[in-house]
Amino acid sequence: MLRLSMLMLAVVAAVAWLPVQLAPGQEKAQKPARAKRAERAGRNAGAGAQWHLAMQAYTYHKQTLFDAIDNTKALGIKYLEAFPGQKISKDNDAKFTPDCSQEVMDEVKKKLEDSGIKLVNYGVVDLGKDEASARKVFEFAKKMGIRTIVAEPDAGLFDALDKLTREYKIRVAIHNHPKPSKYWDPQVELDAIKGHSRMIGSCADTGHWPRSGVNPLEALKKLSGHIISLHFKDLNELSRDGHDVPWGTGKSDAKAMLEELKKQGFAGVFSIEYEYNWDKANPEIEKCVKWFHATAKELGVTSD
Repeated sequence: MLRLSMLMLAVVAAVAWLPVQLAPGQEKAQKPARAKRAERAGRNAGAGAQWHLAMQAYTYHKQTLFDAIDNTKALGIKYLEAFPGQKISKDNDAKFTPDCSQEVMDEVKKKLEDSGIKLVNYGVVDLGKDEASARKVFEFAKKMGIRTIVAEPDAGLFDALDKLTREYKIRVAIHNHPKPSKYWDPQVELDAIKGHSRMIGSCADTGHWPRSGVNPLEALKKLSGHIISLHFKDLNELSRDGHDVPWGTGKSDAKAMLEELKKQGFAGVFSIEYEYNWDKANPEIEKCVKWFHATAKELGVTSD
């Protein structure tokens, strides 16, 4: 009897290690749930780090795209967010737009590869009025390996964006310019994306919100679960006239914003768009880089 009981226990223990075999319907039901959890955990996350520091090339809009790439590399930043219309280089007057030639795209790809920089975002870009116009931007993004398109889309375009984000597996992040732009209020963003794909969310510009009288920390809280990427900024004053200062030294409560993003489980891209001291801001930007990685480490978040 004792040996029989021991045998039964051994069988139970062995069975416990076997993989659970789900019925076909159960397996299909679980896959979307896992996919949704993964998507919520990190819309823009790559392997390894949770937070990725990028340069928004508009920081160097008075220079060329290649200059922006060189500055990005010099600052030790690995990721880039390009913007439409920037001149390619001193030797090439072509503009980096969705209509640029394959030759221009190949030239930019080579420069990025040689510099060890990854192009992750593109914007703020006009998606046009219809699916055909938006598709051109998605095609361009696909060819360039861009993960997220940053835009301020028309209200009538969202059904098409549901289709395009699903087809291309490229996200759309809604950007907030200050008043009177249509998305200056985070509630307007929430209303716009309601009922649409989770591949459509927010590119939270924490500098433009104060210029519209919106507290950036409260705006991040309101958009919790919908933030895809950020144009992260710290301002010297929370007003229309506020300008960029090194992160952690201004009035935007930059550390509290990072703490909030950690609380939300955000994983994605923080783009530096430094719109002050044009062409001579690198010493200030270097301080932003150091502060970001030090603060992420302090918060227990991996960054690169």
